[in-house]
Amino acid sequence: MNTFPLDLSIITPIYNEIDSLPHLLSAIRAITQTLPYRYEIICVDDGSTDGSDAWLRDEAQRSTDLQAVLLRRNYGQTAAMAAGFDHAQGRFIITLDADLQNDPADIPRLLDTLQGGYDLVSGWRKDRQDDAMTRLLPSKIANWIIRQVTNVRVRDYGCSLKAYRAELVADMRLYGELHRFLPALAQMEGARITDIPVRHHARKFGESKYGLGRTFRVVMDLLTIWFMRKFLTRPMHVFGVLGMGLTAVGFLVSLYLAVLKLAFGMEIGDRPLLILGMVMMLMGLQFFSFGLLAEVMMRTYHESQSRPIYRIREVAGARLA
Repeated sequence: MNTFPLDLSIITPIYNEIDSLPHLLSAIRAITQTLPYRYEIICVDDGSTDGSDAWLRDEAQRSTDLQAVLLRRNYGQTAAMAAGFDHAQGRFIITLDADLQNDPADIPRLLDTLQGGYDLVSGWRKDRQDDAMTRLLPSKIANWIIRQVTNVRVRDYGCSLKAYRAELVADMRLYGELHRFLPALAQMEGARITDIPVRHHARKFGESKYGLGRTFRVVMDLLTIWFMRKFLTRPMHVFGVLGMGLTAVGFLVSLYLAVLKLAFGMEIGDRPLLILGMVMMLMGLQFFSFGLLAEVMMRTYHESQSRPIYRIREVAGARLA
């Protein structure tokens, strides 16, 4: 059974938020001090250039509840989130943005919902205070696409305000832009997930770090999530089927041309269909080879990390010797 030194870890990635930080920590402490939990605040500075790192270092030296994790450069929010998870000591984990748009006053509701039998509770910015055309509309479209691809019915994937059980995040590995797909990754680990409405405020300080330029990376990571969700433990099922299908079609095309040549004496050397048949058979063999290589890599991945292909929620009853 897992034991944790603390009850609650609150993680917030920081990137150039020097004006927000004093207000953020004050708001978090105002809420956590009303809770019956031993807590810590983990601020991960993701290579800030506005003095946020120095401010956090000084504040951490004066405080007993703050841990400042200062990254060497700007790695991105996913890396900052992963660093926070790695340093968290609480059995419950809260994540939120540092720009004051997430409201720490929602933390008690997230924790109450989490203890109702869930492993992850995601915030839903029901009344979002952002520009309609540049932020709200793209977000609605993206959330709809992500729900269709992942089949995880979370209404707001982009909301950083979430609550987790620590044992859940210990099983997840983050890279790329995968922080926005945490509910989908959690479902792959067998987590019970829900979402609740949370407050959302207009930005008071600084500028947004998000823009349409991230769209391509998000799409690529979404394809990665789709593949992992469908075929992580059985890649041969996708590459093998494609390979056999292409090989079969290429063989039939070649067989048809062989019949024309042998039975009817027709010339086939100048037919594009001949090239198509050969290319399809070669592509089929390549896809089949990719599938075999992917199977070997997946076995190496799971066995080298002693990573199980299943997760046990609980074992009830006595086991006889």
